[in-house]
Amino acid sequence: MFHDGARRRSVALLTTGVLALPAVAACGASEEGNVPAAAQDLAPTPRDLVANGSTLTWAIDAVPGTLNAYQADADTGTTRVTGAVLPALFTLDDKGRPQANPDYLESAEVVEREPRQVVVYRLNQKAVWSDGREIGAPDFAAQWRALRGKDPAYWTARNAGYDRIAKVERGKDDLEVQVTFDKPYAEWRSLFTPLYPKDVMGTPDSFNDSARTTLKNTAGPFSLKKVDRKSGDITLVRNPRWWGDQPKLDQLVFRKVAPKNRTKALTAGRVDLAQVAPGEAERISLARRDKGAKGPLAHGPGAGRTPADALMSWAVAHGTEQEAAESEQLAREQTREAVVAYAAEQKSLGAYEVRKALEPSFTQLALNGADGPLADERVRRAVARALDRKELAETVLKPLGLPAQPVGSHLALAGQDAYEDASDALGSQDTAEARALLAEAGWKPGQGAARPKNAGASGEPAEGAEGEEAVGNSENEDRPGDDGGEYIVGEDDGKSGGRGGPMLPGAVAAGQGAALWRQADVVARQDGDGKTEQGAHAQQGGPPGAYAPKGTAAPKESESPGAEGAEGAAGPLAKDGLALTLRFVVPSGAGSEQLRAVADKIAEQLEKIGVTTAMKKVPSSGYFTDHVASGQYDMALYSWPGTAYPATDGRPIHAKPVPAADGSLNVAQNYTRVGTDRIDQLFDQAVGELDDGARKKLIKEADARIWAVAGAIPLYQRPELVAARPSVANAGAFGFATPRYQDIGFLKKGAKPGKQDRKPGS
Repeated sequence: MFHDGARRRSVALLTTGVLALPAVAACGASEEGNVPAAAQDLAPTPRDLVANGSTLTWAIDAVPGTLNAYQADADTGTTRVTGAVLPALFTLDDKGRPQANPDYLESAEVVEREPRQVVVYRLNQKAVWSDGREIGAPDFAAQWRALRGKDPAYWTARNAGYDRIAKVERGKDDLEVQVTFDKPYAEWRSLFTPLYPKDVMGTPDSFNDSARTTLKNTAGPFSLKKVDRKSGDITLVRNPRWWGDQPKLDQLVFRKVAPKNRTKALTAGRVDLAQVAPGEAERISLARRDKGAKGPLAHGPGAGRTPADALMSWAVAHGTEQEAAESEQLAREQTREAVVAYAAEQKSLGAYEVRKALEPSFTQLALNGADGPLADERVRRAVARALDRKELAETVLKPLGLPAQPVGSHLALAGQDAYEDASDALGSQDTAEARALLAEAGWKPGQGAARPKNAGASGEPAEGAEGEEAVGNSENEDRPGDDGGEYIVGEDDGKSGGRGGPMLPGAVAAGQGAALWRQADVVARQDGDGKTEQGAHAQQGGPPGAYAPKGTAAPKESESPGAEGAEGAAGPLAKDGLALTLRFVVPSGAGSEQLRAVADKIAEQLEKIGVTTAMKKVPSSGYFTDHVASGQYDMALYSWPGTAYPATDGRPIHAKPVPAADGSLNVAQNYTRVGTDRIDQLFDQAVGELDDGARKKLIKEADARIWAVAGAIPLYQRPELVAARPSVANAGAFGFATPRYQDIGFLKKGAKPGKQDRKPGS
């Protein structure tokens, strides 16, 4: 999780305009893998060129429901506020690496490993809470007791790491805190950030209630002045007791601006900094390009009209057919008004620029393995092997001018130390191999009965489906034959679905499941593990038999009469009288256009292997909770934040689901419902492995095995697009890095942003 305050993996992100091995075993951390795919874009400026004073207004989606970062409903607004007002012992650099924060720490290190791990924190002697009390061991101890998970009176969202601590005590003096672990914890740097005062953590009442609405005692460069839920403003002011570099701003205001209202807020000048969708970013770029241009804009309302269109419109408006003429005259007047309004908005948007990077989060295709066709690992692998992930990444990132490389890891992102592309554990895009896997799983060319329209992943009607409302017409009119927000790709969307011949022989696919596990064990053998999971996996239904070695060619077309080329569309497939149709749930709301474009591309790619996609548009408000989290989908797109602590944060996302006492399935955050005991074991080993090299190997093997089971297919890193006034310094698209709030401000008159060594105290 990226601990810039509290950016954590407690919830998945809805991505709107938000998870052959021998080759993996041989590959190491390349130079390319240690470089972020895109640099941060902040207008970095030395502090002596940033003006003192003034107020900066920063848009957030909503006033946070809680200011306690350790509660379940904490969000990005919580992160922003706590990052500016509370201690962060470790912050992240531009490569997502935890770095000790000298404003609070003189040092922090593991001083003992045996018989128990001991970490000693040496605190900055100037660090005090806003009430004047020094930050010390009582605050650490109170936070440990609240978050360790032993007192149910504390309504905590997580206790990872804190549950491994045996005791927290004062060291040799008041500036030293000694933390002794009951079980080794490699990612101890994730703890105590943010750090709350003991008066918040000391009792369940203050933890559960008081810290939700206000933070009276703080210890950051800013203090919390006011939370105005009516106006939507959260106002921070300089902390008079702050001991570090003084904030450049007098006030920092976080203003509630819903994503759909960002353009309106920008044109009205109500914010100085705001994350925006691709469409808004394009408008800002066009506005800056058009500055000083004369004549009508070449974009916006009416810009797409040809001279022939204009002539026809004039003819109708001045024709003898009175009703048509009046209608056309009204339309022309509305267009003129829209053109004027659009031009005025563009003029206002020209006051901003777009700062862009890649967000520390990635979008994945989730394949629900609970039941239905995707319960068969071979079908999941076939779907994954059919995907051209490079094309999908380019669909999103190329138009924005950002690097469009597919994400190769579930547990780290390009630029981080832990990042290695392990996707070869699954295999690259290969239409012929994907078809062969489906044939091996028993899916043959032919027509079959369709699954019920309101079926869940299993094909049975979902609970409450009868009363489900169709998505509004505005979201569905673009699809022929649309019924209740659902359409079948290749059928009722007017696309041709060519019939192919017989699938390729199953010999190519035979044994691939067992082989993937055999390949995954190469990593274990190299690490001296020597253990193998193949036998257990085969007992769970893995296909037996020989594996076609890497490089074995698929049978030629002549060996399968009537088969189309690998790039041609395959005919529909069926098994036991049922068609191979996968329910693809996508959000319908404004801002989800990018996600739907990716879904359409995926459907086209799956059509080539004979998989029919039933696209189901659902309201964005319930997309995640009602469909993804509840398991009412076959395929879905959503995002996970990246993490600086993969062993801690990766386990709940990829843990094998276990039956709960009431008979339900406890999936934690593994919404694909796909996992293995061995993956769980690797995470458990990694989180307690204090040797960095050994831990990295364990993480690498876990990631390879996650690829092999094909429950979650990482696609691309999400774009981070931020509208900023050009005078805003040291803020924008942060990428991995934790914001340094005391350095944010406005350029001095005549100053230009540029990279330069920071001058403390200036």
